[in-house]
Amino acid sequence: MIDSSHSLYKLIILYMMNKVTFPLTNSQISDLILSENYANYFHIQESISEMLGSGLISSEQKSGTVYYSMTDKGKETIRYFENEISPEIRREISNYLVLHSYQLRSESSTTADYFRNSDGDYTVNCTVREGNHPLIELKFNAPSERSAKTLAENWKTKAQDCYAAVMKILM
Repeated sequence: MIDSSHSLYKLIILYMMNKVTFPLTNSQISDLILSENYANYFHIQESISEMLGSGLISSEQKSGTVYYSMTDKGKETIRYFENEISPEIRREISNYLVLHSYQLRSESSTTADYFRNSDGDYTVNCTVREGNHPLIELKFNAPSERSAKTLAENWKTKAQDCYAAVMKILM
């Protein structure tokens, strides 16, 4: 049996990450744990920080959002300790992921970031991915940081409509 509730929080995060095929944001991890009342926000953040430090998970920042993925060490850990999570908690996590899978996948697979290019304008990179494969990638030139930020924010909410419109036009 695991030693502490703090270890359980880490296992819950690893279990959740093991059940999805895409990186998760801090918000996505927190939403599950908070919605099921497994831990408070501060325990979640402490667990994530310790897991990063010990190499169980890795992080990547895109468009101002940090995405977390399980490392090989994290996969080995959850494989070894998965049964330390009660069947009820594993079932609740699985149910949550089934109910929220489209939203989680959409949030993680639709990205947009921007950077200032050499001529002083901004380039906005917009992508929709399915797993590791891009469905659509678009680059826009924007005259200001404000317009680049607006494009990036709107892409996150309207990417599916844009993709559908492009496919309709081209097909």
